[in-house]
Amino acid sequence: MFQYVLFDLDGTITDPKVGITKSVQFALKKYGIMVENLDTLCPFIGPPLYQSFEEFYHFSHEQALEAVKEYRVYYHDIGIFECTVYDGIPKLLAKLCQSGVKVILATSKPEEYAIRILKHFDLYQYFYLVAGSTMTESRVEKADIIRYAIEQIGNMERKNTFEVSKACMVGDRKFDAIGAAETGMRCVLVSFGYGEMEELKACHPYAIADSVKELERIL
Repeated sequence: MFQYVLFDLDGTITDPKVGITKSVQFALKKYGIMVENLDTLCPFIGPPLYQSFEEFYHFSHEQALEAVKEYRVYYHDIGIFECTVYDGIPKLLAKLCQSGVKVILATSKPEEYAIRILKHFDLYQYFYLVAGSTMTESRVEKADIIRYAIEQIGNMERKNTFEVSKACMVGDRKFDAIGAAETGMRCVLVSFGYGEMEELKACHPYAIADSVKELERIL
């Protein structure tokens, strides 16, 4: 049904809980904030990092940007690979590609990190395009990342227009649904990620998938 399927990364393709929460824990420690229970840091999975530092720990914007830099001290070489690929995802990506679907990554994670993760888990081969944020915290909102992906597809295929009716965004948080809605794209949300069911239903997505198998059926 779809010619293009855009995937979020964290909470949709991979379970990044250990790497992200340990990196946040590391950053907070620099500010004298000791967090022992990593589960309490799971809300950091999904939205742009600096926004989470501002929202959950009331950092100023400048402090939040500094905290992101501290976060990356741990994440760059260790936390980045402290994640696992959800069962069935490689098979789903392969099947989509075999069906002629162009698979796109649209993540708020810095693009260079996303590419390293995909290559580490031997998933990069399935992606037509990887679109992410920059290391300078620009282009972090999901709508901006989707627009960037559409622009890059246009350049690659030499098209002046992109038919959003032929594309779908797959994610696990409200940020994915909001980004899809702002760009006129349908969205499928997965409940096996880090968005609560109440959050997912409130977004009124095209569909909610409870498993990778169900996601395959929907797509």
